[in-house]
Amino acid sequence: MAEALVSEQLAACVNLIAGIESIYRWEGKVARDREVLLIIKTTGERYEALEQRVKELHSYTTPEVIAFSIERGSREYIDWLRRSTEIS
Repeated sequence: MAEALVSEQLAACVNLIAGIESIYRWEGKVARDREVLLIIKTTGERYEALEQRVKELHSYTTPEVIAFSIERGSREYIDWLRRSTEIS
């Protein structure tokens, strides 16, 4: 999934954090699973397309897709992020 998102210019970078254990309620029961957390860097303009693509690629019926705004960042990094997610 991470490679597809970067290749399709929906994300500039994806960090994969393995070894996450999630406990959650699903279909009326408490479930426990080992997961990989993806931190996906994109722009506000690309968010909707990225969310749709994650839903297409993910094995879960309801994958966790949440957004955090970048409050501050180096100009060089933000410029790279925008360039990396521009539609070719």
